[in-house]
Amino acid sequence: MALNKRNINNIFYIFVTTHLILWTVVPTITNSNLPLDTIEALAWGSNLDWGFNKHPPLSAFFLEVFFQIFGPQDWAYYLLSQIFVVISFFIIFKLSQEILNDNTLSLLSVFFIEGIYFYNFTTPEFNVNVCQLPFWCLTVYYTWKIYNSKKIELYDCILLGAAAAFGILSKYLFIYLLVAIDLLFAYLIFFKKSKKFDFKYLVSLEVFFVILIPHIIWLFNNDFITIKYGFTRAGLDEGQIINHFKYPLIFTLKQIGILIPFLILVWLLINKIPKKFNIKDEKLLFLIFINLVPIVLVFMTALITGSKIRTMWMTPFYLFFGTLFIYLLKTQINIKKLNSFLVGFIFLFLLSPILYGYVSISQTDKRTDYPGRDIAIKVQMAWHEQHDEPIKYVLGDEWAAGNLSYHINSRPIWKGFVTKEKLNSFDKYMCIDKICVGS
Repeated sequence: MALNKRNINNIFYIFVTTHLILWTVVPTITNSNLPLDTIEALAWGSNLDWGFNKHPPLSAFFLEVFFQIFGPQDWAYYLLSQIFVVISFFIIFKLSQEILNDNTLSLLSVFFIEGIYFYNFTTPEFNVNVCQLPFWCLTVYYTWKIYNSKKIELYDCILLGAAAAFGILSKYLFIYLLVAIDLLFAYLIFFKKSKKFDFKYLVSLEVFFVILIPHIIWLFNNDFITIKYGFTRAGLDEGQIINHFKYPLIFTLKQIGILIPFLILVWLLINKIPKKFNIKDEKLLFLIFINLVPIVLVFMTALITGSKIRTMWMTPFYLFFGTLFIYLLKTQINIKKLNSFLVGFIFLFLLSPILYGYVSISQTDKRTDYPGRDIAIKVQMAWHEQHDEPIKYVLGDEWAAGNLSYHINSRPIWKGFVTKEKLNSFDKYMCIDKICVGS
């Protein structure tokens, strides 16, 4: 491990900069339209609220901020997505330095997760999964600060509560990480008794709930619509006994498949798997709870409820897998195999954007091939043939109406699905197929 800290930092900066540029440029060049989830959240962003029919508000908020700055420039939203990914990489690198006490190993822990397609191939689509990445990392980081400190700092508790709240406001599945953290501290306080309860812990809870209060009020006022949507997506309304066995099995097989490139990178760098691990190691205990326990909890959810866990829901769960595996296998890392590892890493690093570009260009029936801009121009021309006022509102599903809201010059507000009551509230309106625009 002859590289000094400055060289390691420079390599890390080159890596994250290259990642950011590649994954901003490739989708910008090869896609004709923004992906579904991004357009959907942009539609919500045109009419910001404390929640929406499918998700909490934070992804829509960040997209609307970027829209106010850049307007309908597709590259800006691919850039936004990569900013969230790169921030996550920075936090992982920082935490790995504190846990591993080795800059080279910390760099490798970030390189490893580049082998997981959640952090490359799927990232151009800014959505709730990408939105929660930095908050997941920050929550883990400030949990570590509290876990590892003899004296708990108040600002660490405040920042932990804020990061956790913003994570929930990104996606509710964030709760699995928070439950795992609670279980960790419950184990330390009540069973292992290596820590004493500190009332500063309550500061995190207070900050957490204060930030969430507006969203909780919104949930009550809207009949918990986002939670019901999540239950429906998970197939909880199916009620078939076989689902309690089928879905956990499918979930397990998919997770193994997702991790194959990651495991190949690990294999390229180590001599063998150690036969024994020190389960009393406090760092290892922390890494197990923030990496494996949330996944086990998801598996148990599928097993007990028979729910279908969709692959993309697991996006943030593997962020610290590189740190975990490096910590477990650090005695078996063979520096002589570093060249082989780097060849494998660079191959996967370049293969992913190449495959993305190829799929984007060769397949012409994807959402990202939708002629959203052309349709918006035609709708705008048809409107102005009859009316002088700009289009202020658009009604319809988030995809078709969301594209109009994004592309039409006046940035019409998406008002939800078409109803007679909404149409009657407009001074003027025009409907084409299942989409209506008005003023």
